[in-house]
Amino acid sequence: MEVWVTNLQNKVPVSTEFIRRVVARAMRELGCEGDVEVSVALVDDAYIRELNREYRGVHHPTDVLGFPLEEEVETPIRMLGDIVISVERAREQARQYNHSLRRELAILAIHGLLHLLGYEDETDEGAAVMWRRQKALLEVLEREGILERAGTPRRAAR
Repeated sequence: MEVWVTNLQNKVPVSTEFIRRVVARAMRELGCEGDVEVSVALVDDAYIRELNREYRGVHHPTDVLGFPLEEEVETPIRMLGDIVISVERAREQARQYNHSLRRELAILAIHGLLHLLGYEDETDEGAAVMWRRQKALLEVLEREGILERAGTPRRAAR
């Protein structure tokens, strides 16, 4: 299993190793082992705004985007796709929801990974399923000391 994390922004200090550990542990918990790869790009608001405009037709920044790449082609490595996280949005949301930047980044990384695996949050039912899975993964990270313990996260990151 490989998790590639690239920090393409310089506005907010962030540990790429922390993001790698969060995504790798979530992947193991979700049964994504073996020759599986995912990439995570940490970007600023301007970068994600452009992606959001180009791929979703939305002209403002968002917190996380997922770009699934898996196709039904037999290859030795299963590439799940790319997760793009706005670290600026994460910082703002961490302040808004009164938790750490690390916690918000973990929420967004897990949320993006779940999208790569086919979870959706466009319907109430889909959002409920996705939120339960996200919450369970955060609890695993807390139990294992990867993420600081906190009360139940207040919202699903969108």
